[in-house]
Order: sequence, then structure tokens, then C-alpha cells
Amino acid sequence: MSSSPYETYSPASGPEQPSPYGGYDPHTAETVAYGLLPYEDTYRPAYEPSAPQLSPTLPQQQMTGGRVREGRGARRRKGSERPDALRRLLPQALVVAFLAGGTTAFVAKDKAIELSVDGKPRTLHTFADDVTELLADEGVAVGAHDVVAPAPGTALASGDEVRVHYGRPVRITLDGERREVWTTAHTVEEALTQLGVRAEGAYLSLARSQKIGRHGLAIDVRTERSVTIMADGRARTIRTNAATVGEAVEEAGITLRGEDTISVIPESFPRDGQTVTVLRVTASKEVHEEPIPFDVRRTRDATLFKGTEIVDQTGRPGLRRVTFALRAVNGVKEKPRRVRTETVREPRAQLVRVGSKPLPTSVHGADHLDWGSLAACESGGRPNAVDPSGTYGGLYQFDTQTWQHLGGSGRPQDATGAEQTMRAKRLYAKRGAGPWPHCGGRLHG
Repeated sequence: MSSSPYETYSPASGPEQPSPYGGYDPHTAETVAYGLLPYEDTYRPAYEPSAPQLSPTLPQQQMTGGRVREGRGARRRKGSERPDALRRLLPQALVVAFLAGGTTAFVAKDKAIELSVDGKPRTLHTFADDVTELLADEGVAVGAHDVVAPAPGTALASGDEVRVHYGRPVRITLDGERREVWTTAHTVEEALTQLGVRAEGAYLSLARSQKIGRHGLAIDVRTERSVTIMADGRARTIRTNAATVGEAVEEAGITLRGEDTISVIPESFPRDGQTVTVLRVTASKEVHEEPIPFDVRRTRDATLFKGTEIVDQTGRPGLRRVTFALRAVNGVKEKPRRVRTETVREPRAQLVRVGSKPLPTSVHGADHLDWGSLAACESGGRPNAVDPSGTYGGLYQFDTQTWQHLGGSGRPQDATGAEQTMRAKRLYAKRGAGPWPHCGGRLHG
């Protein structure tokens, strides 16, 4: 018996056999259009229980006397079951097609990428669409100072290279100026190259091969500079990476002695192209003696007429000794500087009594004379007049000795006009008009 649940008819298999379907020929049966007959949808999702399977053997009644009737019924059922079978096969075909297309898409999205992180390369396969997604998938975190090439967000294709360089903080003191920078270099030499620092001939506080860790490092760099030293009338130009001007002067073979100094602060940083002058200083001291002026102390005396002064004690100046520091820079003398003062002798004050008694307004026998005409003739009427020789002064041209014999003090030209006239009257009372040989006749008009 065939394993099929239905017997098949084949005319070529031998003599004609009676048809198991009786007089009904299934090859001439009418084909019913799909969808015209009601049917039950047999498709079930995978998580639902499947429909019961048909028995692989025919029912017994198909083999009995009612074969023709039941065979026709079976064929009708078979014709109606074919659309259901197609519907059961359709989801399976779609799944196969989806899996086939998914495999193609899977292969298309897979990319071979070379990823280098901080100089360590590796090749990997990824489904990431761009650089950002790749780094996220690989757990590579980048910060603001890190460098990613190509840039994050760049689309990826198979065969691309992605490089990540971590930034490192470097605290560099370059030629006396301190700053903090970030670099992706791994060694001191690479960092200096990135920063554009000329390292040839420079002083470095660390070796050029020193590795730079992720935490960074601190380094002092002094580049080689040209400095000119002017000393003793001669210029010396040197190349130096000295830390101070003082060190550069020493490197030039110049020695400072005594109070010698330089034109800039020795601890300052030497700049490229700078000119420094050495100042040769010679120093000495001088001692001078200076007088100390005395004071004049005046007291009033009512027994003396006004304008009369009597010196009871003559003043005497004191004496002090002053020490000066003398300094010459490159042969040029500076202004002396006072460094010490000591008193050798104290001054002595001058004591003077000054008359406060009112002057007499008249002198017997002289009041009626024309004193104005005499003054006009002698001095032009000027109380402070002094002759060209400096011997005579005042309205009436007294000499100092005569003036003081008449009770005056100081010089006549320093006294008031009234005092000068009063003392002129006293002189006339004693000697007449003789003291004024040229102008005396004016007294009588």
C-alpha cells in the first residue's frame, strides 16, 4: 500500500483498473475560485497550539461498498482543503524569505574597523553606523581634551581606521612663564614638538624620553637665548639657557667685585637679544666741617629809645663735621650722599636789648631847618639809598660808625625815615651843617 493517504491512478501502470473514485474523474472536476467557499484560517502563531494532524490512513468507510459516494466526498474535501494548505505554507515561505533577506542585511551592516586607542591598535567587527556609536559600543570614553580621528559622528565603512588620542595635562614653565597646556603626546620630546618649543640647546628639567602618563607632569624649559654683556668698554655676546641674568654674566666670564652691579635685577630672566651693562662702582668718603648758625635773642628795654639796640653777648657759630659717601659708576661721579653728621661745637646765641622808649620829636635849634631839601639833595629822598661805594646810606647818607655813635643800630638805611631825621638833627646840634659839605646849605632854604 502507498504511504500517501490517497490512492493515485496512473494509466501507464498496466491494464485499466476500475477507478477507486467510481465514475467521477477528478481531472475533469471544476476548479473552484480561491475565496468563494467559506474556510477556516489555520495559521497560528508559534506560541499557540498547532491544529491536529490528519491521520495518515484513510477511514475504513472509503474502502467499503459506499466507496464511490464517499470517494467523491473525499475529493470535494481535498479540493476545499488545498487553499488552507497554501495559507499554512505562506507564513513559512515569508519567514524563509525574511531570514534570507535578514542574512543579506546582516552581512551588509557588518564592518571590519581598525580601532587605535592611545597608540594601541586592534581590528574588530562592528555594526556601528558612525564613530560615536563605535566608541560607545567599545566602551571608549573621550573628553574635551582628547582627539578622535575621524571626528565623532562620522559615518563608518568597512576598512576605516579610527584613532583615539587621550589628552594629558602638562604644567610647563617656559622661559620663566608658567602655564598649563594639554597634549596628546606620549613623551616630553613629542610634547615639546607639538607645542612648537625649540628644544635644541635648551635646559630641560626632565629627560626628553620621559613618558607622560594620563595624569600629566610638570616641566621647566629654558630655551637657548642670545645675550650681550657690556663690561669694561667691551661687548660679549653669548648663547645661554641660564635662569638669571646674574648666571649669564658669570657664563660670559665677567667677575663682579666690591659694589659692582649690573643694569638690571640680577635675579631677572634673561631675554633673547637683551643687552646687560656691568656697572663698575668705585666708592670713597669725604669729611666736611660746616658752621652751625647761632640764634639772636632780643629783649625789650624801656630805658633805651626806640630803634636803639645794645648787644650784651656776641653770638658765635657752632661747628659740625659731616661725612659724605662718594660714588663713581664707570668713572662718572655721582652726587655726594650724606651718611653721617656729628657736632664738634655747639653755637652760642647773641643777646640783644632793644629800646622801647619813644624817640623825641624835636631837637633844640634844629627843628626849624629844611630837612626835606637836605634829604632830596643827599639821597633823592629815599630812606634806603646807598652810595656806589657802599659806605654811606639812608636819607642823609650816614656812614655806619657815625650812625651808631648817634645811638643807631645796624645800618642807617635799614632804619625808618623818622629815626634817620631825628638822628640827623642830633648830628646838626653837635656839628652844624659840616657833615653835609655839598648839600648843607639847603637846610636854610
